Amino acid sequence: DRWNDVAKYSPGDDYPMIYVNWNDAVAYAEWAGKRLPTEAEWEYAARGGLIGKRYPWGDKEPDGSQANYADKNADQILREMDKTYTWADMSVDDGYAMCAPVGSYPPNGYGLYDMAGNAYEWCQDWYDENYYSVSPAKNPSGPSRGEKRVLRGGSWLNDTVALRLADRNPFYPHNRT
Repeated sequence: DRWNDVAKYSPGDDYPMIYVNWNDAVAYAEWAGKRLPTEAEWEYAARGGLIGKRYPWGDKEPDGSQANYADKNADQILREMDKTYTWADMSVDDGYAMCAPVGSYPPNGYGLYDMAGNAYEWCQDWYDENYYSVSPAKNPSGPSRGEKRVLRGGSWLNDTVALRLADRNPFYPHNRT
């Protein structure tokens, strides 16, 4: 049951909300008088003022002190979920097997927390693999249509590739994974 999974993986009010589809995220943002960021806005915010760096903290590979991702704590859970999971970094201990409380790691240069790891974040944009080869250079707003939406930032069950600021992930808007 999905709600039991929420309680298991993200067990409190100080944890990120998970199992939210794109429509849920849009509805919440509208309720709060806001909107989802475009991919470009998300990346700008996630970079925290750093230009050309791989992660919100710079180019140094994560060591468990900057973000929550697939480390030795998550390995057993990942293998229970799917026997093909093999990417947990067994040399790292980020302190959490699943989601971490929001703000458990240092903020980026703009004071934003968890822009890499912990829980993926929905963006406003439709996904197009080649969009940035034809997009405006300034403030691209994303394709006008598509089949999938964009998730950014990675999560506790991803390897370090998903933590990269430039990593883009297409997901169906109804997906609550």
